[in-house]
Amino acid sequence: MKLSITPKRWLLTAHILFAAIMLGNMVTFLLLSITIANSENGQLIESSYQVMHLLSKTSVKASTFGTIITGILLSIWTKWGLFKFYWIIAKELLTIPIFALNLWGMYYWTLQAFELIESSGARADIFIVQAELWIGIIIQLISLLLMFGLSVFKPWGRHTTVSK
Repeated sequence: MKLSITPKRWLLTAHILFAAIMLGNMVTFLLLSITIANSENGQLIESSYQVMHLLSKTSVKASTFGTIITGILLSIWTKWGLFKFYWIIAKELLTIPIFALNLWGMYYWTLQAFELIESSGARADIFIVQAELWIGIIIQLISLLLMFGLSVFKPWGRHTTVSK
């Protein structure tokens, strides 16, 4: 089944919106992490982790599932296919770490940091959690920017083993 132009545009619009929300979430995480790193205010730090944890339970998960589902539907219901083009395969490979980081990492790390702050945990433990969170945020931002670029430039052409 191939979509006609109007349903395809609606599905593409939904896909772009979900992806934009994912990027916005990670920019928010980045800004809150910078705030935490530059603050001595315990209440501000705790609130920042609270906001990140709330986002990880709601918007991060919803936008991740929304982007993946609409991306798969776009691939299946349009000429692009799931494995016909190298740029789509590259996006699929970049989706794997984002999926894991969004559904597990962001939730776990923000919960752990929030609990450590509440219980006046050891500074070394909080530093480790902050470092893990920073790594996750950076990986996601780089992956998302690469996927946006791949979607725009569509490099590398068609996969040779797939028939036209």
